[in-house]
Amino acid sequence: MTEGTNATSGSNATSGFSGPSGPGGGIRVLIADDQVMVREGFSVLLGAMPDIEVVGEAVNGRDAVERVRELAPDVVLMDIRMPEMNGIEATREIVAADGAAKVLVLTTFDLDEYVYQALRAGASGFLLKDASARQLADGVRVVAAGEALLAPSVTKRLITEFSKLADAPRLSATAQAAYGDLTERETEVLILIAQGLSNAEIAERLVVAESTIKTHVSRILVKLGLRDRTQAAVFAYEARLVTPR
Repeated sequence: MTEGTNATSGSNATSGFSGPSGPGGGIRVLIADDQVMVREGFSVLLGAMPDIEVVGEAVNGRDAVERVRELAPDVVLMDIRMPEMNGIEATREIVAADGAAKVLVLTTFDLDEYVYQALRAGASGFLLKDASARQLADGVRVVAAGEALLAPSVTKRLITEFSKLADAPRLSATAQAAYGDLTERETEVLILIAQGLSNAEIAERLVVAESTIKTHVSRILVKLGLRDRTQAAVFAYEARLVTPR
């Protein structure tokens, strides 16, 4: 989630990623978008990657949910604005039904309230539709590896902008109780995650080994019942641990 980089939090955002694979040996991707040209374009770009396999396409959110059940993809490239069922609702259903499928939201607008809602629904991150072929492929790899991905140019602005809203969500009683279980160091790491630092950057800031930070991050996610770093960042802003600037 660091500004000026292609991806976030770990060292897996490279073409050497080795992650989930289907029968064809690649990361299985489902493309959900109501525009034929977008689906075909992304399919061609990703299909050219030796470690990525496009296993299907969906024309709307409802179709995406059904196709996930049928095809069991590793990653779903999800458009937000689609007929019948939008990408937010589809993301929520996919995350609730299948913990293995990761959702990477695609949007035309960098500051989009729907993107924020999609992250809260369980999406692992988002990219702008004008991302390069390399950014798109790296995004798929990062999300498939279980990391979180936000478009670097708007990472901090997105969460900050919507955390400023008067009606921004507050933590539930259950979430507040879970937050109370974090240690002082875990709270510190959570704040740094929300500020956009990678594991390596947090380790440098706290003068500890990167492996120690990875352990802290894992414990934070377990204690708070979160899927990934993106969800942790949203949690930190809603808990008002990070002050919008």
